[in-house]
Amino acid sequence: MDVRIRRAYDPPGRGDGQRVLVDRIWPRGVTKAALALDEWQREIAPSNRLRQWFGHDPARWERFEERYFAELDGKPELVDALLARARKRRLTLVYSAKDTEHNQAVALRAYLERRAGRGGASPASRRPPRTPARDGARPSPGSRRARGRGSRTRRAPRSSG
Repeated sequence: MDVRIRRAYDPPGRGDGQRVLVDRIWPRGVTKAALALDEWQREIAPSNRLRQWFGHDPARWERFEERYFAELDGKPELVDALLARARKRRLTLVYSAKDTEHNQAVALRAYLERRAGRGGASPASRRPPRTPARDGARPSPGSRRARGRGSRTRRAPRSSG
């Protein structure tokens, strides 16, 4: 699944795929032809009340995401339609906010990725991968290397052939 975001005021890209405007209000000063949209899904945008409360204040971003995700939970048919589009080919969510990091398209992409199974990883799976101990480095007291291998036996290498 490939979901991208692009400002409405930036020219459409060749590789945008399906372009869906996810703003509740049409971008000021931009023509329909200039946007080159496949669809305008204003219903998937945050409610007017949430949009006005947020006011693109980065200090409210985390709370905005929580509230917006709760709104999206109540619109499964719209979310499923976007997911179906994204599974078929690249989907570009078009938005008009000036802030490129704190806007509904960024939040919506995160929500779609989570729903598709890519963003909802458990805390344990987000840990950095373990690296083997350097030569001469001592193992930590609770590590398998410090405890010994116990009754585990070493497997013979597989033959290639």
